[in-house]
Order: sequence, then C-alpha cells, then structure tokens
Amino acid sequence: MSGTLTPNRRQFLALGGAAAGIAGLGMTAWAANNVEFDPDALTNTDYVTDVLVIGGGMAGLFAAVKAHDAGASTMIVSKGRLGSSGLTPFAKGFFAYDAATETLTPDEFAETVERSALGTSNPVFTKQLAVHSKARAQELQEWGFFDQTLANRPFMTPINERDIPLVERVMVTHLIKEGGRAVGAAGFRLDTEETVTILAKTVVLCTGAGGFKPSGFPVCDLTHDGTIMAYEIGAKVTGKEWNDGHTTKSVNPAACYDNWGDMFDRIPATNGVEIHHDLGVDDNYTAYMSGNPVTGGPGRSSGTVEGGPYTPAEFVRDMGAPPSGGGEGGAPSGPPPGSGEGGAPGGPPGGGQMSPSMGGASAGMAIHKSEGLVPVNETGLTTIPGLYAAGDALGSYMAGGIYTQIGSSLAGSAVQGAIAGEAAAADAAGMSAVAVSESLLAQITADILAPLKREAGYGPAWVTQTLQGVMIPNFVLYIKKETMMAAALTYIEELRDHHAPMLRAANMHELRLAHETRNMILSAEMKLRASMMRTESRCSHYRLDYPNVDDENWRAWINLFKGADGTMQLEKQPFGTWPA
Repeated sequence: MSGTLTPNRRQFLALGGAAAGIAGLGMTAWAANNVEFDPDALTNTDYVTDVLVIGGGMAGLFAAVKAHDAGASTMIVSKGRLGSSGLTPFAKGFFAYDAATETLTPDEFAETVERSALGTSNPVFTKQLAVHSKARAQELQEWGFFDQTLANRPFMTPINERDIPLVERVMVTHLIKEGGRAVGAAGFRLDTEETVTILAKTVVLCTGAGGFKPSGFPVCDLTHDGTIMAYEIGAKVTGKEWNDGHTTKSVNPAACYDNWGDMFDRIPATNGVEIHHDLGVDDNYTAYMSGNPVTGGPGRSSGTVEGGPYTPAEFVRDMGAPPSGGGEGGAPSGPPPGSGEGGAPGGPPGGGQMSPSMGGASAGMAIHKSEGLVPVNETGLTTIPGLYAAGDALGSYMAGGIYTQIGSSLAGSAVQGAIAGEAAAADAAGMSAVAVSESLLAQITADILAPLKREAGYGPAWVTQTLQGVMIPNFVLYIKKETMMAAALTYIEELRDHHAPMLRAANMHELRLAHETRNMILSAEMKLRASMMRTESRCSHYRLDYPNVDDENWRAWINLFKGADGTMQLEKQPFGTWPA
C-alpha cells in the first residue's frame, strides 16, 4: 500500500464525472467517421435549363412562373417541399397596395417608410412593392392561396399548369461560375446517395434568409445557404449587422405561436398601408438593462429603463397592444374567430393568458429584405453577371433596417421574385449555353463530398452548438459592444479555420448538417465584422459603446465581399446609390 493514494468517495465521483465528460466530448465532438455507404459510389444527375430558380418559397414560386411565362425553360430546385419550408408557412399577412383606397401615393409611401427606417430603406424597392403587390395578391387569390392555411397546394397550381420541372429535397451547396458568369449550381439529394448538377444560362437565388438554428421561430432549416455560396464566387453581401426582433413564448418556445395563437392554423389575408417601426431590439435592451423579463424583471413599459434604441416620434406606439396587422404572422383582419371577449390584448384565442415572451427566437436573422446579396439594379441582378436574387436572399432594403410595413415581407418576396424571373428570362434569351470545364465540376463534387470522406472529424451538431453558445447571447448578438464582439470573433475564426475544414458526415443527413454548419460560421463572421464596423446605433443595430444615430458618418449600407486573398472585406455604400 506504500506510495498508493486511494481516493475517497467524493474524489472518485469527481474523477468519474470528469472521465465521463471527456468520453462524451470525444463522442460528440471529434470521433471516427463511420460512413454508412461508399462515397465514391454516389451517382450524379445532370440537368440543363435556361433559368434555374433555387428555393421553393414565395419568391421562388413567382420567379419560376414569370420566367416560364417569358418564354424561358425553367426549373425549381428546393431544399424542402414547395411552399412548406423556410419562412413561407409562417407568413400570414400579405401587403396589397390599392391606389383606389390608399391616401398615400407610392412615392409618399416610400418616403414614409424611409423616415421610419432612418434612411436605411431603398425607395426603389419600396415603391416597387407598392406598385406591384396588388397584382401578385390577385394571382395568389386565383391559385387559392388565401383560402387555406398551407401553401403547397396553391403553389403547385401554377407549377402544374405550366409543367415547370420541380426537384425537391436537394441541398444546393455551390454556384457554378464560368467566364465571369453564374452558369448553374450543384448539390446533393437529401434522401438518396446522389449528387446533382444543373447547368443554366441564368440563376435566380430565392433561398431566403437564415439564422443559427434557434428555437422558437421557423427559421431552423434556413442557414444563409444562398448568401454563402454566392459570396464564395465573388458576390457582394449586405445587411449583416441588422437583427430581427421576433420573440417567442417562454413555455413551448418551438411551438411558434404568437399573440393570436397558433400562426400555422390561420388563413393568410391581405392588408393595406400600416407603417410602424417594429421588431428591433427594444426587448433585448430591456432584458440587458433590467434583467430577463421572463423571470419578472421590470419591463420597459414600466418606464424604469432609460435609453436604448431610438424610435422616431412619428412611429412611437403602444407596444403593449398587438399590431393590427400582426407582422408577417399577424391576423390582418383583426382577432381571429373565437377570441372571446375575455381574451386580454395579446391573449390566446378563447381568453386566458399566454406565457411571457422571450427574445432570441430568430437569432442570426436580420430584418426581412435588409440582408442578402447586393443588387446592382431594380431587377435583383447581383454583382455577378447572370445571378439574380429575390425575397430574403436579396439585400434590397425594401423596408430598411427595421420592420416598417405590415405584411410587406411576403408581398415583397412575390413582387421581387416576379421581376427577377422576368429579367433572368430576358437575360437568358440572349445567351448561348456555356461550357463548364470538367475539372471545375470535379472540384465542386469533391468539396460537396469532403465530409463523407474524412476518416474522423468534428460532428456538425457539436460545432453548431458551440457556435450558438458564442453568437446567441443577448450581450453578443443584440446589445453590442466592441470588446464582446471582438472576443466572439476570435471564437468564430477558430471554428472557421480549424473546425469547419474537419467536419465529418456519415450519411446524407449529416452531410446537410455539415454544409449548413459551415454556412452559419461564415454568416456569424459577417455579422460580427459588419456590427463592429458600424460605429453607431440605428434601427435594429444597437451598440452600447455607440448608442446614438450618427448621420454624419453612417448614412451608408455595409457590404462584404471575398477579397483576392480570400479574406472577408468590407465597404460602405451610401444610402440611395447602386454599388460601384
């Protein structure tokens, strides 16, 4: 026994717990890659079309329909089911401007939105929304969109009528660029061991926005895929400093119900002009300054919290009452049937009380239409010839850096999708098919399948969880300051440089997770760098160390792009201008 130390019970349990923790870390983080099939045996399917539409939401639907109607052979490739994935199922309000009944002209409407958005909106796209939204609403009415809760059947009506090819359950990971133009895309099927290559004369990205897979908001299948693959071929990206302020409930946060109950059980409806200054980070500021409102901390409505994000006096309203339009998920015609007289404002149908709200529900996403690819004109053409974008994939600043017009997100996607589709068809009509080198296609395929071919690596779920722990805290993502963002950026750079290149995948599902994780890492870097560059507070971007609006230096949007050396570069683009 001499020289032998026998641990007591407490020491033994501590050692056992440490060993279990190490073993658990090894299983969830770094581990051998037990691939379920031979990656070299995967087959590939090739497609050729004039216009390729990537995304199956509202923007993708109209892009495909209008491109087809303009005479182009068109196909849709979607990560999910048409009209049933992304944010389209959540949105229930559709803005439809009617010149016969509205008091504001389209120009006056754009000017009012611009005042609410503190100059961050692009009036070209705001006016475009007003001019074309009613026509898009009428087409949706003909297809039955406003007659049912789910969008798949009405979306399929024009697709089936036109016999537009639709390929669902495909994750597109790469855009193909040849001769300086976007000429197609590549990815893989989620349900079979197969890669997919689509060659096209023009491409319309309708891939939506994205987040960091938060709970409580239906954005978990969106990870900025389109933004990142366009960035990788040289496209400029904008709007990453803005934050969406949607909340959820502290009880069953992933149930996705709002002030009027379950949003998925409501039938969509139209609404007219109703301009606010909403869905910023006011609640996040309250939580930061006075404690988490969910646990009983004093709320901002009590008047005990001073300072915080600036709202123009013209647009200040009672935040204790639900907006009559309810945001994208609101009930545009007022309370739903069955709400009962006993239901307090913001209460559930039939009365009673709902659990308190909590923030971070859409963590990683910006205000709709405020982030995405930089347009060079009103058609949604990006800085890459042949590549168009629409909806939440286009940084159009239609509503600015704050949510202004009720129901404009869904309507804006329809309007922009239609315009981009027509423009892409016209562009394709003047183009000959571009030959793509076999070496480029081989390199893209190798990149797609790389996580499957690693003998060992980091699990994408573990890396995602690490990313969430770094980015989602209120004091990093929403209530910002230089020191915290710089610290978070150090973590994100480590994930980018060390963990992303060693992500593993054992099957097609994990292959999707691996690519989504990499996209979220790059998106996180963009958000931090843009937020650090904007040394002011404006709309949904708030900094404790720069709490005021700075019109002298910051009447400009921030664009990001990949430099010649592969590093992320940033630039200013003055409000109201097109990129140089």
